[in-house]
Amino acid sequence: MSVPPELPARAVTALLLVAPGCPHCAGMLEGLGAMVKEGILARLEVVNIAVEHGLAQSLGVRSVPWARIGEFHLPGLHTPGELRHWAAMAGREDGMTAYLADLLATARRLEVAERVRANPALLSRLVDLLGDPETGLSVRIGIMATFEEFQGSGELYALVEPLTPHTSHVDARVRADACHALTLTGTARAIPALQACVNDPDPEVRETAADGIEWMARTV
Repeated sequence: MSVPPELPARAVTALLLVAPGCPHCAGMLEGLGAMVKEGILARLEVVNIAVEHGLAQSLGVRSVPWARIGEFHLPGLHTPGELRHWAAMAGREDGMTAYLADLLATARRLEVAERVRANPALLSRLVDLLGDPETGLSVRIGIMATFEEFQGSGELYALVEPLTPHTSHVDARVRADACHALTLTGTARAIPALQACVNDPDPEVRETAADGIEWMARTV
């Protein structure tokens, strides 16, 4: 049987934590269960944390309903449309990038930092978001705050190459953010890219690049 084109390209599984008396757990169970029947999800595991509380503790879950679809953690109540969206994103290459953006947009930046600490390769996803002019201000602020946590680390040094093309982006905000992020890498390898921006037509880009060069001259 062929898989319909709107379904995830690879098998996606889900976990749902529930508890007695939870007013929203039944709705989440119904929504996820329907997705299993339709083949959107390959498997759904449901755990009553009142009986098996160790799993909730290991996952750091303090309230239910709580779901995990693929790699995505979804605390609280979600509509069937939202659940289907994240199931579809779990089957896409850019799914994690979209998920990180959602975490930052919904004030869950600490979760982003935790994921990056566990998998520093995710920093490149944040670089992708910086290079997208559609990325909102709250997400951009969250990205910079995350970079600041890793400032001076080897993981951030590796971002110089992927950040450099953003310094010539058509959008001035992207160029300015790229200059700021390059400064946060804390490595002299970022200086040539910053020097290329000191004569940028946008004053904010020029100032950000100049400030970065000055800061590195004092600290690197």
